[in-house]
Amino acid sequence: MKELKMFIDGKFVENSSGKFINVLNPSTEEVISLMPDGTVEDARTAIDAAERVQDSWERVPPVQRASYLIKIAEGIRKREKELTDIIVREEGKTQGLANVEILFTADYLEYMAGWARRYEGEIIPSDRPKETIMLFKKAIGVTTGILPWNFPFFLIARKAAPALVTGNTIVVKPSQLTPENAYVFAQIVEEVGLPAGVFNLVYGRGSVIGQELAANPKVGMVSLTGSVSAGQQTMAAAAPNLTKVSLELGGKAPAIVLADADLDLAVKSIIASRVINTGQVCNCAERVYVDKKVKAAFMEKLVAGMKAVKAGNPSEIADLDMGPLVDAGAVKSMQEKVAKAVEQGAKVLCGGNRIGDKGYFFEATVLDNVTQKMDIIQEETFGPILPVVEYTDLNEAIAWANDCEYGLTSSIYTQNLDNAFKLMRSLKFGETYVNRENFEAMQGFHAGWRKSGIGGADGKHGLEEYLQTHVVYLETQN
Repeated sequence: MKELKMFIDGKFVENSSGKFINVLNPSTEEVISLMPDGTVEDARTAIDAAERVQDSWERVPPVQRASYLIKIAEGIRKREKELTDIIVREEGKTQGLANVEILFTADYLEYMAGWARRYEGEIIPSDRPKETIMLFKKAIGVTTGILPWNFPFFLIARKAAPALVTGNTIVVKPSQLTPENAYVFAQIVEEVGLPAGVFNLVYGRGSVIGQELAANPKVGMVSLTGSVSAGQQTMAAAAPNLTKVSLELGGKAPAIVLADADLDLAVKSIIASRVINTGQVCNCAERVYVDKKVKAAFMEKLVAGMKAVKAGNPSEIADLDMGPLVDAGAVKSMQEKVAKAVEQGAKVLCGGNRIGDKGYFFEATVLDNVTQKMDIIQEETFGPILPVVEYTDLNEAIAWANDCEYGLTSSIYTQNLDNAFKLMRSLKFGETYVNRENFEAMQGFHAGWRKSGIGGADGKHGLEEYLQTHVVYLETQN
């Protein structure tokens, strides 16, 4: 059994408590590794190391900083199979999706490295004849990243790559459910010779390590991907120092199916967007609004498609649509959500039950007779349950879609360009997908409205989250 270590100031070190947390394989419920149960002292040591080298790291030319990201990407590709197997084992992700995550992470590092020669300051016209106003873009300083378990490897890069290429240093805390992939990332960082202290890895509980990474006065920015409650706790911890926060939180993405939609395309895309990673993705399709005129045909195809979803242990079976949920609590949550929906009047058309008694597997589920005020429509599910609501007027569908405390992603299925643009103008979400599955691009900007978060990631705008401005007013004598 692997006993993990922290990576602080360029070295793998033991945690100060000497205690460990068991990491389970969600497909088998077996202990597969031991994660250090880190302390506040561990977090502070890492933050101090990051602070100590940040000035010197920022003075390194951006293109040289970027060269390390390229080397890390190369190291990831060399260990593609090993990393894929780790993700499958500790998170329960299907082999295909785990492999996509590993390769996408390498691509993302190279993409962000490409910004080294592209991010720019500005020259601003002055009202004075002998003055030049210059706006510089500079690093924030020490940044911290608090990671989720659902895309654990990619989220390291999503936070570290833009931070490092812009001259920041970083301390990362993985989820205690999926720590081993980050250990390999740190090994690659060591192998490529990234200067000590620039990237640090600290394991532990969110209530301990996460709290310190947000509350420490030496931290200039904390980025968290997680639940709304975790985001609220991070903001509260950061508030005394007015530390910048970037939060990607929950979602309750609506999918609106119009009467003129290509139903085969809509069903295929919505199922893909619901069962990806066993429904444990914040931008998953969480609720469907379908025009009454085509509901019967749509439901027939949807139920058939969801019944055909294959679930199992991804370490043993390569060709699967879903693996397990992440832990026993997730299974209990799905059972409770289905029971509550039925109590409120919904009808289960397929699924609704745990699969077997070993591992955290749950059936792909479709709920009908669903109304807007039901809990299953209002609350984030984070599992393979899909409620369907019938509408008769497009404005009604728009109002219902926007009737939500979240605002991350949304999707539209129509062949009418006028209706597509009407919905694009009306939907109050950070992202909208038209006639395709819910999955963002690295050159876009992944950002939510309302309780789905603050700030965002990816593309030029995600890079600029890690920069602050310095305006200089230079007045000459001649």
